[in-house]
Amino acid sequence: MRFFGRTAWWPPASRRKRVRLRTQVLLLQWAVVAVTLALAFGVFAYFNEHRLVREYELRALAVARTVAAQPAVRRGAAQYSAANDHPGGGAAHTPRAVLAGGPVQTAAQAARKRTKSLFVVVTDDHGIRLAHPQLSQLGVMVSTDPSGALSGHEVLANHRAHLGNEVVAKVPVYAPGSSTVVGEANAGVAVSDVRAQLIRVLAGGLGWLAAALLLGFAASALLARRWKRLTLGLEPEELAGLVHEQEAVLHGIGEGVLAVDGEEKVTVVNDEARRLLAAEARPGRAIAALGLTPRVLEVIRTPVGTPVMAAVGERVLVLSARRVSRDGRDLGTVLTVQDRTDVESLTRQLDAVQAMSSALRAQGHEFANRLHVLAALAHGGHLAETTEYVDTLLGTGRLGGALPGIDAVRDSYMRAFLTAKAAHARESGVTLVIGGATWVDATVAAPVDVTTVFSNLVDNAIDAARHGARTPRLVEVELMSEGTTLLITVADTGDGISPVLADAVFREGVSTKDHTTAVGGRGIGLALSLGIARSRGGGIRLAELGGPPGTGARDVPEEQAAEQDRVSGGAVFVARLPGVMEPGATDPAALEDSR
Repeated sequence: MRFFGRTAWWPPASRRKRVRLRTQVLLLQWAVVAVTLALAFGVFAYFNEHRLVREYELRALAVARTVAAQPAVRRGAAQYSAANDHPGGGAAHTPRAVLAGGPVQTAAQAARKRTKSLFVVVTDDHGIRLAHPQLSQLGVMVSTDPSGALSGHEVLANHRAHLGNEVVAKVPVYAPGSSTVVGEANAGVAVSDVRAQLIRVLAGGLGWLAAALLLGFAASALLARRWKRLTLGLEPEELAGLVHEQEAVLHGIGEGVLAVDGEEKVTVVNDEARRLLAAEARPGRAIAALGLTPRVLEVIRTPVGTPVMAAVGERVLVLSARRVSRDGRDLGTVLTVQDRTDVESLTRQLDAVQAMSSALRAQGHEFANRLHVLAALAHGGHLAETTEYVDTLLGTGRLGGALPGIDAVRDSYMRAFLTAKAAHARESGVTLVIGGATWVDATVAAPVDVTTVFSNLVDNAIDAARHGARTPRLVEVELMSEGTTLLITVADTGDGISPVLADAVFREGVSTKDHTTAVGGRGIGLALSLGIARSRGGGIRLAELGGPPGTGARDVPEEQAAEQDRVSGGAVFVARLPGVMEPGATDPAALEDSR
């Protein structure tokens, strides 16, 4: 585009100086306030003008009525009206000097001066002036139509006469003692007086208008300032960008995000947080009404910045909460939620595999040692000793099997798991024994749930027995299948559980162990196990608290315990897991055939 032979140039939009939105809003508000007040002032002026005109009309009417009611005026008007019936008579033929000195003129001018009216005029029944402020107008026909008042009606009107613009009131004058109209009385006020009064009223209104305008400007400025504070100085396009980015981030990540303000109300939440926390959270709701677990509420209300593990239903979550502030202003807390259920399950399965691997390595090493013993006995020609040693290795000798009672468990998964846990117990200096009431004639249908619950109970029991004061250090496990339900009983020879923790041992975050030795803290295993059991319609309970030796806890001597095939002294946990087994053979002979 060219103008006057030169190329016109306009800077690109990115380089133009833009007016910030709050400035635009401030200017728009000022314009709206100014236009609104101007319109209001116009309406005020319009109605005040009509009010003042009406007020002056009523004032003129009152003056005209007063003059028309005076006896001297009524007599004079009746006298001149009667004279009009005679040729050469009436006010039109009366000398002005006579009219000027007459009682009608005297009364009318006295009323005009007293009321400060523009004029007071009295006429006869022909409209001939009997009284007028200007003597030259006496005896002359009025300049406006007198028919309305002479017909007996009161008239209010605005006229333009030889005295200027007038607000006029006309009333009939009646003959004394009669209802006969013998003339009219006119009283008028100059329109200039009305306008002068209107200007005085509007001048006072202008002061209020200016005050209201300044107040509106100040309120608009305060509103713009508050807008800037609420939007953190961001422009609409920046806010829109933040909203788009927030939506993309919140729904694009695999973690749950829950943000609350200083009043503990939800401000931001994504679908993953709702799923993991099992809460119908939405912006505006208080976190106390979401049904969150005490552990989650504690993390939100007292954020420490470090990850904390929590159990919500069947899930193991890692929670991390941080305070958020901007320009020294506390904006609330942001909670991130990560699902570690699968990781925790895989970790426990890996622990079991590692335990079994360690057991296999130990057995391999032991097997090599046994082969060396057999070779030495055979080469030495000790046939009887060789035979006895082979019987022992096969489990038919006097030393028996490696894990007595395991034959009562049909499921190969559970047998391997028990073997692995027995090896883990031996590494910790604890002996794992299988109770005499153990009977599992079915296969496991939910190995992950069984592993989680069983492993938590056994690991806690091994740890309690290892740190307990009793010897030998034992852990007893009893497994019983009843249809699709698996009953688990775990007892140990540890120092038991304090009565103070009896009601809180299944609560999240409660543990008898050192919290500093695990990332995210302890107190998750039993809470998670209880959640899994309850989700299947079962449960876990603390059957016996136990206690240290000499505290009155159920403590059976070693010989008696061996005879009863029972482990006592420590805590006893009982778990019931419905729906985790597949029905199997119930006949012991069938179980014997399956071995």
